[in-house]
Amino acid sequence: MVLKLYGFPMSTPTAAVMTFLAEKEIEYELVYVDLSKGEHKSPAYLIKNPFGQIPVLEDGSVTLFESRAITAYIARKYKSGTDLSGDDKMEASAVVGVWSEVESKQFNPAISAITFEKLIKPLFLHQIPDQAIIDENLKKLEIVLDVYETRLSNSKYLACESFTLADLHHLPYIYYFMKTPWADMITSRVHVKAWWEAISARPSFVKVAQRIESRT
Repeated sequence: MVLKLYGFPMSTPTAAVMTFLAEKEIEYELVYVDLSKGEHKSPAYLIKNPFGQIPVLEDGSVTLFESRAITAYIARKYKSGTDLSGDDKMEASAVVGVWSEVESKQFNPAISAITFEKLIKPLFLHQIPDQAIIDENLKKLEIVLDVYETRLSNSKYLACESFTLADLHHLPYIYYFMKTPWADMITSRVHVKAWWEAISARPSFVKVAQRIESRT
């Protein structure tokens, strides 16, 4: 049975799951959820995710929401394609877990607030960005990126010398962040820049980025 992924490519968490499915060479059906029509709040969809958010993954009798939970599940169940979990060694898996938590708790809150204010508000909500929120989160993001610069000076990727889940969930948000006036926060840090160029050039994400741009 083919997996079903509910969402759309322009959604950052949906894009992360799509990228992971491509890395794992898993076929799936993308079921578009039109947020502008409120499809994510429909009774049928709320059965899948009571919070009315995307994405949702259906794998036979299993229904999951939250993108990081989805990718963790796929990593455990499917052994095809690239191993991004570090599961071959307990120590490696633990380090992947550490940097995945850093992405979730330190990196994501800051960069998501910036992209929401700068890109989502004016383009989709027709609202004026709150520069105070942007400035506050740029300071937080700078601290995180300084830590990344140090880490990446000793490791090609965040968790180890190979691409893992710890790197993957950064992709969609940095992709959008590079469209803002603060892209130099990435490019001015030598090791962060090299890391970004390496992960964003992966064929799995290149295909997803093309779908983001074409909105298909």
